[in-house]
Amino acid sequence: GDVILTYAFSYSVFQSLCCAHERGIQFRVVAIDCRPHFEGRKLVKRLVELGIDCTYAHITSLSYVMPQVTTVFMGAASALANGTVISRVGSAAVAMMASEFNVPVVICCETYKFQERVQLDSITSNELGDPEAIVEVLNRPDVKSLQGWENFPSLRLLNLMYDAMTEKYITMIITEVGMIPPSSVPVILREYNVRGDII
Repeated sequence: GDVILTYAFSYSVFQSLCCAHERGIQFRVVAIDCRPHFEGRKLVKRLVELGIDCTYAHITSLSYVMPQVTTVFMGAASALANGTVISRVGSAAVAMMASEFNVPVVICCETYKFQERVQLDSITSNELGDPEAIVEVLNRPDVKSLQGWENFPSLRLLNLMYDAMTEKYITMIITEVGMIPPSSVPVILREYNVRGDII
């Protein structure tokens, strides 16, 4: 069976994997995760409860696990008119690593998340998370190197929430209207606008 790599937690990806499992399709999941959110733990817990074979790994092990992966499945916060997909921070690194190993990257994204705006990077428009979230290391009270960072005017902590994946790293976007290449996001947007549907 296939080896599906996922990153963080996406309800769309979770539902897709559940449907495949219910149909008897054989596959194994490699769930990649990272600090500070550790959203992949939630996905692994749910998949294991369903009896799906899973491996849980940190994002630093990507180059080690990628050779065994057949497809990468990730969710999205939004898909933009230039084909860029906005997703959880770290997703661009996963997509780029998959590209290096010639592994297809499939994004699960409902069309209500399609936006007419364009974005070329993760810096110009992003959400900042709480800097304290990257100071603390769970279950490691001995790690205190960044505590008191506020007292150093030359030190700033950057906890970005989202990544921008350019279309060159994305093989396909799966939506409720079918599978489309990232370059077709504006086509879907235009079609909705012609019909008067609101996205």
